[in-house]
Amino acid sequence: MGLIYKNAGVDIDAGNRFVDRIRPVARTTHRPEVLESPGGFGGLFALQSNAYKNPVLVSGTDGVGTKLRLAQQLDDHSTIGIDLVAMCVNDVVVQGAEPLFFLDYFATGKLSVRQAEAVVSGIAHGCIQAGAALIGGETAEMPGMYAPGEYDVAGFCVGVVEHENLIDGKRIVEGDVVVGLASSGVHSNGYSLINKIFEITHSSLDEKLGNQTLGAILLTPTVIYANVVMQLANTLDIHGLCHITGGGLVENTPRIIPDGLLAEIDCKTWERAEIFDWLQCTGEIEAEEMYRVFNCGIGMLVILSKEQASKAITICEQAGQQAEVIGEINRSVSENKIVLL
Repeated sequence: MGLIYKNAGVDIDAGNRFVDRIRPVARTTHRPEVLESPGGFGGLFALQSNAYKNPVLVSGTDGVGTKLRLAQQLDDHSTIGIDLVAMCVNDVVVQGAEPLFFLDYFATGKLSVRQAEAVVSGIAHGCIQAGAALIGGETAEMPGMYAPGEYDVAGFCVGVVEHENLIDGKRIVEGDVVVGLASSGVHSNGYSLINKIFEITHSSLDEKLGNQTLGAILLTPTVIYANVVMQLANTLDIHGLCHITGGGLVENTPRIIPDGLLAEIDCKTWERAEIFDWLQCTGEIEAEEMYRVFNCGIGMLVILSKEQASKAITICEQAGQQAEVIGEINRSVSENKIVLL
């Protein structure tokens, strides 16, 4: 008998079982604009043109980095999908765009239906939180490319915003205030440094910090800010939004600050989670490096007039999102666009 694909390490039957199991999961995320396409090669989404005057599509793509190593070490894949959606969606909503649909890419050496289903279920859960439809994806089984039990994921999101409602930071002015939206922890950035800390110090993921293990704390999924950000954008005059992702406050904040202005952030205005203190102490990390790598407790910045700040905080709290004024916009006497106090 001749060779078959399974001899090369690719199990077509397992792939088909996986697709059959995730199809109903994906359907739970669908919006009215999703068109069914049995056997189609692409996801279909009918943008309602009469609902917009001058729509702009905003897209974003990302992964979850080496946080995957932690999930694979602990064999807990239930939240990685939420992280994946969050990392893409949070980059889209800072333009003022409503997330519309999402696609994923899952690659592994040998497909574990159990493992892959857990990841995609998390993606579906994240899409429901974001209000985005999971309309497609790709599963790649690539023998020899990944060690047993390893996989990688990537996501792609598209949102829409009226051209006149685009938020790009150009309207930020002196006297504006900076409202910080709390993170749920480390989110999905800086895990290469975290992994290095565990490698050097031989710390255990089973070690308790408060009532949880370090492993559980570090697997806490990234906050999906779509719902609260859209409420803010539809209610208030938002001058700027910033997702505090890779690069932390130090690298991300200047991206939206106009020339000649400076965001003064008072780091004493919020209480950061214990995990950041543990990482800084255990890894002997300088304070400046902490704010350059991690979000340190703030996952999103909202910049608006001082008069609207209290209303913004009320909207956040009603949506279950902790928020507070953490800084202000002032004139800059140098090229610096951020200072941490």
